[in-house]
Amino acid sequence: MWTPLFLFLFFGTLVALLVVLNTFTRRITDLERKRAELQLEEDRVFDFLHGLGEAFSEGLRPADLHRLIVESATRILNAHGGGLYLADKEGHCMDPAYFSKGCPPLITIPDHVYEQARANAVALDSFVRLTTIRPGEGPLGRIWISGKPRIFSREEVLAAGLTEHPTMAASLMAAPLVYRKKILGVLALANTSMSVPFNEEDLKVFQTIIEQSAFALFSESIYLEASEKKRLDHDLEIAREIQSILLPSMPPQFPGYDLSGINMPARQVSGDYYDYIRVDENRLGIAIADVSGKGVPASLIMAMARSVLRSEARGNASAAEVLRRVNQQLYPDIKEDMFISMAYLIINAQNGEATLARAGHDAPLLCRARDRAVEKLSPRGMALGIDSGEVFNRVITDHTFELLAGDCLLFYTDGATEAVDDEGLEFGIHRVVTALQAETPRGARQVVARLTEDLRAFVGNHPRYDDITMIAIRKQ
Repeated sequence: MWTPLFLFLFFGTLVALLVVLNTFTRRITDLERKRAELQLEEDRVFDFLHGLGEAFSEGLRPADLHRLIVESATRILNAHGGGLYLADKEGHCMDPAYFSKGCPPLITIPDHVYEQARANAVALDSFVRLTTIRPGEGPLGRIWISGKPRIFSREEVLAAGLTEHPTMAASLMAAPLVYRKKILGVLALANTSMSVPFNEEDLKVFQTIIEQSAFALFSESIYLEASEKKRLDHDLEIAREIQSILLPSMPPQFPGYDLSGINMPARQVSGDYYDYIRVDENRLGIAIADVSGKGVPASLIMAMARSVLRSEARGNASAAEVLRRVNQQLYPDIKEDMFISMAYLIINAQNGEATLARAGHDAPLLCRARDRAVEKLSPRGMALGIDSGEVFNRVITDHTFELLAGDCLLFYTDGATEAVDDEGLEFGIHRVVTALQAETPRGARQVVARLTEDLRAFVGNHPRYDDITMIAIRKQ
């Protein structure tokens, strides 16, 4: 027979085991519930990451990426609404980028805006979407300054003046979007007084979303920069092709003369210009010019100068008079900080006479065949576009001289003489003279080819900062 003591101990042990079993069952149930919650959070975050991945693979627009970030964060954390502010390039302020539908205002709204909103419901929304946030201004401005995510309690939200309206936030969670130590903006989620306040578990999930969102926004900016560069490169390539049409493809046939020219832009387009213009049946005009500056602005001024020069050169035997008229037309349209240096030569096939006018351009070099002596031709003149004509017209003059058989005249822009090597040494005028003297007997093409080769060998891999243009004219 079982004794009462034995029965007491048996049933006591059984009750204890049942209590322990019940406790373990509750703990297992609780752990399974937490596991399910964690799994749900992981699934939501995974869906967010998957959405970002698909968005980039499909070439998402910036506006769509902003929407995806805000709406995904709002959905994952069961927030009433969310908003994204992005910092401007200078870091002076954050601009509104996107707000989910029904998002409470994340900034303080002045009383007069409320008054307007009573008459026009759009007034409040317009104010929010047009108002920037400065560093330290309001909860989001403080997040921007601190660089740390946080939850603002109801009391803090009240103190910030964000709950003076029924739709205002009662609970606010915000974090800076940081990538490579640079704050790209702030993402915020808000709940109204009817919603559950955010907690620390929400903040942990939010931080994961923030990290991936920051990476996505940074990648988007890099992608946009690359796309913009590609577009600009394409536009510059088109500009280069157009400019190449404006420059001579080959020198004209002109009786008794051997001609050769080359243009080597430092960038895709050039501010240098050279041209051959038929003045009349016996005369040929040859021009070289250098616009101050480089790139697209200089190339546009160059195109203007070409058009005006060609219209004024026809039938005019005075090089100085042509440049006076060119200056008169260009001066009103050239900015104060820009000018054009130009040299213009007219050669006469009948008598070998040449007429030169120089508007502030480098003096051309004349190599005489008889003794290989080289002289600079330096008639007076000033650059185009600096003076309206009162001084320009007075100082510019025609310089007439004779080209004899075998003589060679070289025009060049300062990009040739000022080209530098890896040690910062300039190519210099003496190297130009040496090449001119050596190649004059062989012809204009050989002079230009020798100088081109010497310049490339001298510069090597050092980048060129200025355009180079050269023209050689040799009397046969």
